[in-house]
Amino acid sequence: MQYLNILLSEIYKIGFILIPILVSVALIVWLDRRVWGAVQKRRGPNVVGPFGLLQTAADALKYILKEIIIPASSDKIIFILAPVVTMTLALVAWAVIPFSDDFVIADINVGILYLFAVSSLGVYGIIMGGWASNSKYPFLGAIRSAAQMVSYEVSIGIIIINVLLCVGSLNLSDIVNAQKDLWFVVPLFPMFVIFFISALAETNRPPFDLPEAEAELVAGYQTEYSGMMYAMFWLGEYANILLMCSMGAILFLGGWLSPIDLFPFNIIPAPIWMILKILFLFFLFALVKAIVPRYRYDQLMRLGWKIFLPLSLAYVVLTASFLFYFDKLPVRGM
Repeated sequence: MQYLNILLSEIYKIGFILIPILVSVALIVWLDRRVWGAVQKRRGPNVVGPFGLLQTAADALKYILKEIIIPASSDKIIFILAPVVTMTLALVAWAVIPFSDDFVIADINVGILYLFAVSSLGVYGIIMGGWASNSKYPFLGAIRSAAQMVSYEVSIGIIIINVLLCVGSLNLSDIVNAQKDLWFVVPLFPMFVIFFISALAETNRPPFDLPEAEAELVAGYQTEYSGMMYAMFWLGEYANILLMCSMGAILFLGGWLSPIDLFPFNIIPAPIWMILKILFLFFLFALVKAIVPRYRYDQLMRLGWKIFLPLSLAYVVLTASFLFYFDKLPVRGM
């Protein structure tokens, strides 16, 4: 009976996180399109439902009702598994994201490592989809995506080391609590900028949406997909974008902590602050999509390996030297 209670409480916690994430994916697609429309001086989705809020639901319904076509020459099992892998990995990562001190599914002591590992695995779904399609355009898109994601994961990993040097713990709640006096975005601002740009590349967002460049690759690794399988890729992509936004909020913007510890701000519940920070970062994601032209592939690789990697490595040395010189290195158990 005790085990059953534990199981039910865990299922409740998972449902409590997953259902809002799936709903918020629908809402941020709407927000994305509205921001894009506003930058181009048009209205964006505004017909289906109040302010066009139900437009994404209508699109999702359309995908559900459409026929799933599996190409005759494709590797059928891998072709079907690819979107499932992409979506599952995007949702599994949310298990360690804390929305407040006690509102987290799994408060593990290597939370940031788990997050980094799961977000790195996301590339497998894309490679599987591109290869199993047995068509040159999806395959080229998958190769581009794999190279791009691996390149920018290196700089994201080194940026995380900067934060870990300041905290001395891999636990996400510890990282947030270490920012009570000063958010890491202030001392580590260059790293925040590089993290943000690397997150754009990691999630295949414009200006780094080379894997799905319409001009040369039709729709990249998703070319042969239709119906619900295409929708699962799309869902996984946006869940990953939200994940990167939450990572940015936790590492640099103080997670669920209020910006000022004064009366009107400190009575707002912690999860609300976390959601507001995720939305702020997503707004920046949407803005970049609307105002920055697409990079050429060689420029993308040059930026990752020749600019971001040396910069983030140099900043690790600077951070470590500063903490050591001023005797501010974190001590475990304190």
